[in-house]
Amino acid sequence: MATSATTTFNIPSKMKAWVYSQYGKPEDVLKLETDVAVPDVKDDQVLIKVVAAALNPIDPKRMSGLFKATDSPLPAVPGYDVAGVVVKVGSKVKEFKVGDEVYGDIQEHALENQKQTGSLAEYTPVEERLLALKPKNLSFPEAASLPLVVETAYQGLERYRFSAGKSILVLGGASGVGSSVIQLAKHVFGASKVAATSSSGKLELLKSLGADLAIDYNKENYEDLPEKFDLVYDIVGESGRALKTLKEGGSVLTITRSKPVVPPATFYLLTATGSILKKLKPFIEEEKVKPVIDPKSPYPFSQTIEAISYVETGRAAGKVVIYPIP
Repeated sequence: MATSATTTFNIPSKMKAWVYSQYGKPEDVLKLETDVAVPDVKDDQVLIKVVAAALNPIDPKRMSGLFKATDSPLPAVPGYDVAGVVVKVGSKVKEFKVGDEVYGDIQEHALENQKQTGSLAEYTPVEERLLALKPKNLSFPEAASLPLVVETAYQGLERYRFSAGKSILVLGGASGVGSSVIQLAKHVFGASKVAATSSSGKLELLKSLGADLAIDYNKENYEDLPEKFDLVYDIVGESGRALKTLKEGGSVLTITRSKPVVPPATFYLLTATGSILKKLKPFIEEEKVKPVIDPKSPYPFSQTIEAISYVETGRAAGKVVIYPIP
């Protein structure tokens, strides 16, 4: 299989990749290099020819050195989300073959032992268990936009035993994770009510995704709402305020440590797995769960630094995608 991949796809020895060799601001440390060695695959990995990648707020945080105590050694290629084509398979890979179109979040543990070769490169090696076949109705950029956010959203809802008939408040509903939580809560888990916050310009987006109540955080204090919720999914770091909106026995989960987590709210972090993408495939193909890509996207590979700067503003609606590569 690996031999046929090499002849069929003519895998080069060198590739283009965005690389940083020290921690700092992305615009200072991230460089486009053209002679990076194409990595080999381990027994449980496939090599992906990257077609599209997506950015997440964690990318610039990692580059800044926020997780350096548990990070892999530098130099490193950033990037979590990938969509592309399998060009080589390890000896123990059973599920995928050369030519398969796949997608996934390639960093199994978001904050520790991140891969040295992320998705902002022409080729990246990924464990079979982190990937799924790309749904046929998604383009590569659309597929790249989904894995980290939809897996985070799903795993959080599942962990907090969200189920049909329950209500949820999503803080940061227009974000990548927030837009996925709204859709999953409404169309997959069967929420009785979905409320979500955003700035005024994104309220219609929230409604289009399935929010029953779209709250402009510049004009309304959500903790003053007469109704209370079974679960608050906090993407913006407001766990203290969120606790005031709970029903008896309700929960607050937060995915950011930008501000202290106020007990009994709890912090939750994704463990990436392709099994969630496989589980959600029918919902994606039926368009009950759709990619949400910021209107400024996609950014070409050469403008990756500009794209990261935009992610850092916190103003993106949904995901920021890099496409084509190269």
